Amino acid sequence: MGGSAADTPATPDFLRASDAERDHAIDKLRQEFVEGRLSHETFMFRMHSALGARNQAQLADLFTDLPPPRARALSPSRLAARLRAALRPRNCDAAGDQAPGALGGAGSGGPAPLFFPPGRGTSFTIGRTRDCDLRIENMSVSRLHARLNRGEDGWLLTDLGSHNGTRVNGWLVREPVPMRPGDLVQFGSATFIVQPPSQSPEPPVSPP
Repeated sequence: MGGSAADTPATPDFLRASDAERDHAIDKLRQEFVEGRLSHETFMFRMHSALGARNQAQLADLFTDLPPPRARALSPSRLAARLRAALRPRNCDAAGDQAPGALGGAGSGGPAPLFFPPGRGTSFTIGRTRDCDLRIENMSVSRLHARLNRGEDGWLLTDLGSHNGTRVNGWLVREPVPMRPGDLVQFGSATFIVQPPSQSPEPPVSPP
C-alpha cells in the first residue's frame, strides 16, 4: 500500500529549494571562498552542488563543516591578494601567461581568470574572431558570442544568440545579467572566474 500524506516529511529541511535560496547559497559560498575558508577545488564542487540541490537540507549541508567566521576581517589589500591567489588556475603561474585579448578558457587546472576591461569603454564584444574585444580561442565559442556593457550599477553580460550559450553561475543567460567578481562564467565550454577590478594585470610593455 502507498504511504499516506502524513508519511511525507514536512520539516523545512525537506522542502524543495527555491531559485532564490540557491542564489543565496551561491552568494554565501562566494563570500566563504573570498575569505579563505574554502579551497578552489572545494568552492567549485560546492558551487555545482548548490546548483543541483533539490531541497533546503542539501543547501544547508554545504556549510555545516565550515569553520566559524573570523572575528577580525581581512584588510582590503590582504583580501584582494588572497582572492587572486585562490582564483588563479593551478596550471598557470600568472594571470599574464595568456596573450592579452586571446583566452583559451578552462584547462585541467580549473577555470581561467577573467578581468573586467580597463579604461572607460562602455561596450565590449566577446567571441572567437579577432574583431572581438575579448577573443576566446575555443571552438565551442561563437564568432560573436556575447557582449559586456559597463553601466552605472556595474557590468552587464548579454548573450548574442550564441550557438552553445552563455552561463553565469550555471544559469543560462537569456537577458542582460549582472556580472560580479567571483562569478563563474561559461562561454560555450570555456569557463572563467571573474576577478576583482583591482587585480587587473598591468598592460605589457613592448620591447624597444
